[in-house]
Amino acid sequence: MKSNLSSPFKPKSVKDYKPQDLTIYTLRAGFKKKGKDLLIIVFDKAVPVANAYSQTSMPSAPIIWDKKNNNSFCKVLIVNSGNANAHTGIRGINQIEKYTKVASKIFQCKKSEILVSSTGVIGEELDSAKIIKKLNCISKNSLKSVKDAAKAIMTTDTFSKVEVVKFRYKSKQIIIYGFAKGSGMIAPNMGTMLAYIFIEAPLKKKDLKNMLMKHIDSTFNSISVDGDTSTSDTIMLFSTGLKNPKIIMNNNLLNKISARVNDIMLSLSKQIVSDGEGISKLIEVTVSNAKNKTQASNVAFSIAESTLVKTAIAGEDANWGRVVMAIGKADKHIDQDKIIIKFGNSVVAKKGARYQKIDLRKLNHYMKNKIVKINVNLGIGKYTKRVWSSDLTHRYININADYRS
Repeated sequence: MKSNLSSPFKPKSVKDYKPQDLTIYTLRAGFKKKGKDLLIIVFDKAVPVANAYSQTSMPSAPIIWDKKNNNSFCKVLIVNSGNANAHTGIRGINQIEKYTKVASKIFQCKKSEILVSSTGVIGEELDSAKIIKKLNCISKNSLKSVKDAAKAIMTTDTFSKVEVVKFRYKSKQIIIYGFAKGSGMIAPNMGTMLAYIFIEAPLKKKDLKNMLMKHIDSTFNSISVDGDTSTSDTIMLFSTGLKNPKIIMNNNLLNKISARVNDIMLSLSKQIVSDGEGISKLIEVTVSNAKNKTQASNVAFSIAESTLVKTAIAGEDANWGRVVMAIGKADKHIDQDKIIIKFGNSVVAKKGARYQKIDLRKLNHYMKNKIVKINVNLGIGKYTKRVWSSDLTHRYININADYRS
């Protein structure tokens, strides 16, 4: 895999945090040609966790294994990058059985308290011996922070994706943090993305699940780079509040935590799409006044995932005709005479025709921005959907043509 240039949205600095209730190890197991490619997180004791996985009909071995074996508590999380362990059949499952058996002995936990994830090339067998070797030689020299954890799970990513939120509640500080990876094969119902979020407060499993399901549609399920749904995408939400036993949970605090979890999920999902393979511009599509949620979502993603729209944005061309095309193919029950299309604040189409008062100079200047907003008012209902996508450049082709080389 050849190295790729950094995203223009790469932050000048990445947030970082050293957690209280867990230990982070990052190691080089040899799945990638260079750099750390193995992350092991060990919790002080088994903690509650909620999970959401890829909606693909061809899930990876780690997803199959997690769903079958985990009991909604986690003592150890093991993530490797460089090999997806996907479409590897029973042999892929057996490799997980081998290294989780060793991990359960080393960390003195049940196998049902271990969660695993893998990301990388699909179809290549994973060698469990590489993970077992590193499990057997973990040392304090391997101790790392959240930023290091994010870096260890990167594949074609050009920057680490981390978010940390701190707030006070009745004199107690509560910290919520998370990290993620993802750059290509990103589509609704999550794409090749891995995301792990940790709440330093004592929440129950049902509260974690409710939060995850409440916010996932407007965050991780609202981004797309290439419309390809991965075999491996995973998000996990942990409660690690062992050092905060005096925090008494109530509905008010739960709502505050839920709002911050949403902030983190939105930040991480937008960081992922901002690092879309070969990206030069971030596209934000908002569809308003749709008949129902399904229509709003279908139209928004039809625009965001249109190859013609994405290449037009890459070329700084306000080709609103391509947006019209994307709307039309998404839903038959749309009245084109009611639609208003905007690029930024500039109306480009209205009442079924080109808007006659377009300020082309203003519009052309707007298209040079790194973030391009497309707003579509369908004029037939009250529902809204906002999604984020990336443009499509020559570099996207180069990255994926060279992926296995």
